[in-house]
Amino acid sequence: MIYPFHDKHPAIAKTAFIADYVTITGDVEIGEYSSIWFNTSIRGDVSKTIIGNNVNVQDNSVLHQSPNAPLILEDGVTVGHSVILHSSIIRKNALIGMGSLILDGAEIGEGAFIGAGSLVPPGKVIPPHSLAFGRPAKVIRALTEEDVADMNRIRREYNEKGQYYKSLQKK
Repeated sequence: MIYPFHDKHPAIAKTAFIADYVTITGDVEIGEYSSIWFNTSIRGDVSKTIIGNNVNVQDNSVLHQSPNAPLILEDGVTVGHSVILHSSIIRKNALIGMGSLILDGAEIGEGAFIGAGSLVPPGKVIPPHSLAFGRPAKVIRALTEEDVADMNRIRREYNEKGQYYKSLQKK
């Protein structure tokens, strides 16, 4: 379901895949070839949410904001199943593991990997190209070539699956 909120309407690229049972409201932008998966909620009824190109937001995720604090997902971001993102910045090609919570003012660096089930507290900055894990999340190590290859594989596969499922939707 796609709803306006007052005078704000979601702006969704024609190439994006929006799965069934997704709810998107208000001041939300979704870029080219991005995919929003089943049962996800993206509410743009407090501040803006910007989702770049080739982003995948997986099943059961929740994206929201606080007043005057947008949520920004740059190009190539992967958001795992059942993630909560709130008024934070997720930089290019970062991966947020399943079940993680990223809270207000947190910034996840470019190409960083947040391990499954992690909690990134308000205002915490995770450096680029690092693995962070835990509650609260702590940087564990720099990413390896294998980590980066796996992140790239996941992004590519979700892009391909999203376009496949989009081809099945009624035109």
